[in-house]
Amino acid sequence: MIDLYTAATPNGWKASVTLEELGLPYTLNTLELGQGDQKQPAFLQVNPNGRIPAIVDRDNDDFAVFESGAIMIYLAEMTGRLLPTDARGRSEVIQWLLFQMAGVGPMQGQAYVFSHSFPEKLPAVIERYLTETQRLYGVLDARLADREYLTGDFSIADIANWCWVRMHGAIDISLDAFPNLARWHDLLAERPGCAKGVLIPDQPHF
Repeated sequence: MIDLYTAATPNGWKASVTLEELGLPYTLNTLELGQGDQKQPAFLQVNPNGRIPAIVDRDNDDFAVFESGAIMIYLAEMTGRLLPTDARGRSEVIQWLLFQMAGVGPMQGQAYVFSHSFPEKLPAVIERYLTETQRLYGVLDARLADREYLTGDFSIADIANWCWVRMHGAIDISLDAFPNLARWHDLLAERPGCAKGVLIPDQPHF
């Protein structure tokens, strides 16, 4: 059994969607980020960095895994699904997973923070992060021009990027200029595991 510690954010959804897509049973532990649950000593024993998501694998001597990408790889390897075993296929999936983690997530996250949460409006900063997010969307759009998914079969790379791209409206970016990305976005939204995973928990913080 997996214990999932999470909140309703794109990174949190990466873990819950992966669990739902793999059909793995898990116990949900919702952390209230605004109340600082992620900084409490009990949770810091699971993730010393005090960030969601994190999991504890009760069937593997209570092994804890933090960082959303590491969780996705762990679960995929545990089940033998959503991550190819051949060197080339595995590398492609991990490349596009890290593309999200190093690019789409940080840029889109900062675009949201400076647009909606920062105490003062800094137009040049907002424009910088919005422009970079749109550039990254363009990279995804080009990648999807001749393929259904990012790396052949549906994988954790698709889940990771989709959990962020689906929040494009939160930073007022339309997918109209990215038809391939829009098609892929809608395709994943129709998957039962994806649709259910982004409702866990059901109160978004993003």
